[in-house]
Amino acid sequence: QVQLVESGGGLVLAGGSLRLSCAASGRTFSSYVMGWFRQTPGKEREFVAAISWGGGRTNYADSVKGRFTISRDNAKNTVYLQMNSLKPEDTAVYYCAISLPGSGRYDYWGQGTQVTVSS
Repeated sequence: QVQLVESGGGLVLAGGSLRLSCAASGRTFSSYVMGWFRQTPGKEREFVAAISWGGGRTNYADSVKGRFTISRDNAKNTVYLQMNSLKPEDTAVYYCAISLPGSGRYDYWGQGTQVTVSS
């Protein structure tokens, strides 16, 4: 089993920044993709960003390109999401997740951390 614990959420004014962290523990794997998703009440969970094992490949939702940056520290089994120029529409619960090699899906999820951006 893998446990994922997010941290770094909170309340911030529009235009501000937050940095989310997600630490993985438990079973280890040779390589895996890590991603961030977000969800607001009444809406489906949406993809935000993902990063490959080595960090050389990243992918972002169009809505966050140029504002959010995903990174990882494999020595610490931790993935980060630096969020700049935050907007009220970024308000959501943010989840990190792991996609195991070859699974084609995200297999493990964290419990989520609330991000609230006020105007």
